[in-house]
Parts: sequence; structure tokens; C-alpha cells
Amino acid sequence: MNKFLNNGYHKVFTRWSVAILLLATFNIYAPPVSADSSSPLLAAYYDNFLAICGTKVYAWSDFNAPQESFSGVIQVGVGKRNRYALTDQHKLLVWEEDPTRSKVLMENVKSFYAGKSGLFVIRNDDSLWNIQTKDLLGFGENLSMDFLPIARNVITASIGDSANYYVTRGGALLVQGLAHRGQYGDGKLTSTDDYIQTSEYVVQVASHTGHALVLKQDGSVWGTGGNIYGPLGHHGYGDKATQWGRIMDGANAIATGSSHSLAITPDGSLWVWGRNESLEPRKVMSEVIAVAAGSRSTIALAKNALWQWNTGGNPKRIMSCR
Repeated sequence: MNKFLNNGYHKVFTRWSVAILLLATFNIYAPPVSADSSSPLLAAYYDNFLAICGTKVYAWSDFNAPQESFSGVIQVGVGKRNRYALTDQHKLLVWEEDPTRSKVLMENVKSFYAGKSGLFVIRNDDSLWNIQTKDLLGFGENLSMDFLPIARNVITASIGDSANYYVTRGGALLVQGLAHRGQYGDGKLTSTDDYIQTSEYVVQVASHTGHALVLKQDGSVWGTGGNIYGPLGHHGYGDKATQWGRIMDGANAIATGSSHSLAITPDGSLWVWGRNESLEPRKVMSEVIAVAAGSRSTIALAKNALWQWNTGGNPKRIMSCR
């Protein structure tokens, strides 16, 4: 069993609350988000969830009760079966069902980005590495021990499972992988083996199988790719969008799931659009500091509590985070 050091534990919940208040006060937009969701505090992959609530990590599936696991963690992530956590000692951990059987995957890690097909890891020197998963007939999620260097001077990234993305320090967005649903946003449906630039002035990218969103430096949210159920709003609704299209303005963090998307504005307002929602962003909550999207539900941290609800419904408080 791994031992977690609580000395010097980062007050991440409090830190993000203060950050949101400062952003609202000065009307500026957030720095790059080092997480799969809008914040390192939450993670979702279809119906699997992780949250840093207070000083503890909680894991659960669907609408089951969150189960407490451990502390000393500054970021969480979820794949199809694997769970991931970044400790305050900058060690990246992985486990499946039992967190007491977690193992150290990599050290000197600044942030990471998880999906079924593997991981992106940004190390403390801002280099980006890819760790792929291996499975048999779609089952299992075994991580390869081949750590592949991808790029340097990277600030954030996203594993989309069909196409993967990363953002450079200068704000360039690069993509590699499948393009059949318009994932590149370049107007073509042609895949590449190498990473190519597909947008600029980007501070965050969030992707899921078949589509992607970006948040730009001016607070505008753009999307491309598959849009049968509306995670891109009106843009290419009913099939796909092959070029980046503007969805909304005034955001400072974004998240997307399999069929719906969300954005947080500097005043802490949470906006949602997609399946079972309007194609126009709808305000659903206030005082939000973090959000993540699953297949049909959303989780959020707000008002010193953890919330969860289905798309089309209203947020429900499921536990306190004090």
C-alpha cells in the first residue's frame, strides 16, 4: 500500500475558491487548466467519477454513494477502468477498484490527462509524455511501460480516445489521431500520424470520443467534431462540425462529456448545453469552482459541497466538502 504524506497538503479546494473570486473581481480569464475537467479537483469518464472533496479523494460510479479513499492528492483522473491521482509529492498513481493497491506510475509530474486509450503526462520541466493502454477485444486497460516523449513547452492537453490534443506555451493547439468526425477542425476529414496545429490562442482543450472544445485567451469557447446530441451547441448539430465554431463567450473553464458540455464564467456561474438540454448555453448553478461531465450526468464543486445531477435536471447536493 502506498503511503501518502499529509504534511504540506495543498488546500486545493480553498485555493480554487479564492481564484474564482479574484477572476470575477478583476474580470480576467483563467490560466491553463491542468486537468481533464474544468479543475484538477474533479474527473469523469462516462459513469465513473473521482473528486477531491475537502481533504479526501472520493470515488464512485453512476449515482452510488462516493467512497472515501485517501488524502494528500492535488489532481484526479479517470479512464475506462483505471483511476489516477497525482500526490502532493508529484507522484502519479494508478489503480482499478482498490486504492490501497495503487502503484506509482511516474514521478516529477506536474499534471496529467486520462482516457481509455491512455494518458498524457506533463512533467515538471513542461515536457509532454504519452502512456498508451493495451486491451484484448475491448476488455482491460493495461498501461504500457513505454513512456513516449511528445513535445516540450506544453501547458495543457487532452486525451480524446479518437484524437488527442495538446497546447503549447504560446497557445498553439496541436492534434493527432482520427479525423472522421471533424476532430481536427480544419475542414478536412484526413487523419495524420504527426501532430499538426489546428488552432491558436488556446488556454484549455477538453475532448471526448469524436468531439473537442477549446477555451481561448479572450474567454470564447469553440467546438468541432461529432455533434449528434449537441455537445457543440448549434454548430453542426445532428451530425458533425468539421471546422471550429464559436459556442459562447465569457468563460474561464470548460468541460465536456459524451453528449453534453459545460462552461464556468468568472463570476462562478455554470452553463450547460447538449443532450436533454438546450443547444444554447443555459445557466444551471452559481458559486461553482469545478465541474466535470460524464455520459448523462454532471458533477460539480460549489458552496463547500459536491453536487451531481442528470442532464435536463437540477443540481443535487450529495455531500459536504468541509
